[in-house]
Amino acid sequence: MDLATSAVPRPPSANKRRRASVSTADALSNDVLCRIFVFLDILDLTRCSAVCKSWRTVINKLNMLQLQYNKQQHMDSSGPSDASACMERLLNMQLEKLAIDQQRMSLQEGYINIHQWKGHSLGVSKCRMKMGFVLTGVGDKMMRLWSAESCKWLDEYSLPDKAPLIDFDFDEGKVVGLVGSRICIWRRIGTRDIFSSREGLFTKGLCMRYVDPLAVVGNEDGKVRVFDMYSRKISQIIKMHPGAVSSISFSDEQLIVSGSSLGTIAISDLSSDQQVATLGTTSSAGIRTLCLNPSSNLVFAGSSAGYASCWDLRMLRSLWERRISPNVLYSMNHLRNDKSTLVVGGIDGVLRIVDQDSGEVLSRCIMRESNNNISNLTTPKNGSAVVEKKKAIRLCEDDRIDLMPNRPPITCLAVGMQKVVTMHNDRYIRVWKFRTK
Repeated sequence: MDLATSAVPRPPSANKRRRASVSTADALSNDVLCRIFVFLDILDLTRCSAVCKSWRTVINKLNMLQLQYNKQQHMDSSGPSDASACMERLLNMQLEKLAIDQQRMSLQEGYINIHQWKGHSLGVSKCRMKMGFVLTGVGDKMMRLWSAESCKWLDEYSLPDKAPLIDFDFDEGKVVGLVGSRICIWRRIGTRDIFSSREGLFTKGLCMRYVDPLAVVGNEDGKVRVFDMYSRKISQIIKMHPGAVSSISFSDEQLIVSGSSLGTIAISDLSSDQQVATLGTTSSAGIRTLCLNPSSNLVFAGSSAGYASCWDLRMLRSLWERRISPNVLYSMNHLRNDKSTLVVGGIDGVLRIVDQDSGEVLSRCIMRESNNNISNLTTPKNGSAVVEKKKAIRLCEDDRIDLMPNRPPITCLAVGMQKVVTMHNDRYIRVWKFRTK
């Protein structure tokens, strides 16, 4: 072959034909994808719509889901708007079911990577996670907001005076904190001013939950005080326990569930301004943590003796009670709308995955000490912080936890999609990232 001839570049049309011949899914046109999707049932179509944006766009535009739904439900006589609404609801239900199934599988048996970094100058003990954001604090004079996915620092909120931060919560627009004996509010957007209520509203407040526009505070005198953000006053005072209110949960429907240091759980409805019921446990240990699942109307509690319990709020009866740890349970949480798994942490430093229906411990996890990779992240005022990437191990049922060193207590945890954030009353923030096998 002549060298001069072989060196001549291919025409642009030849290059385009060569690229078009690549046998990948990206090379398929919308028409071809449409012909393929026609042969799939509703479940497979739902899974395909979750693969990527381009596939979901094709499926939605071509109304494949609507056609399949009409075939299965014999709704050909329904109006187009009714069918479309039903189809949208069905799609959302299927996607949510797939997400929850993946969540359970990853928590129960998936691979675990842990990202940890020093997020505060002093030890902190509490965290809250919403919408992919993590707020940490209690222990120093600063609350800090992080990305749960990238572990990057996003913002911080300073306390206005020397009063201690006792508890906090947040939503899209504000951070609400129980600071000493008053409520403070930090704006997350716009002008960064701080609102502070008058002193002495919550003498010896122990815990707080916030659902706009109400902040509910549990107090040492056994009462729950409700602070209204609009009137900026205490709107209700409800007697819940003869002993201190040690933990509290507050639903979107304004149902208050509180735990006592004496081991009882009390339920109150804000609309009636009265206590509705009192639930007792078989153990005499005090309640240290509460978690209310609005999707199933179940409330979960952890005690100072290592017992986890579950009650049905509709029937006001106990469903199960198990001793899942030999020591104190400090925190429990679950992904919103997840009726399957519950994540529990306590003084022994073991992260436990518990079945919500039975209380059975599905998996126990601890952090492995060996370091893998290290990367840098930028944090405020302290230059760069080091994010250590570690592995976690799952324990067998007969493993001696007491013989395993370096297990800092889990003082608080928050659960997101395939991730759990834990606090340990030290300077470290840990994000446990679960991946399916």
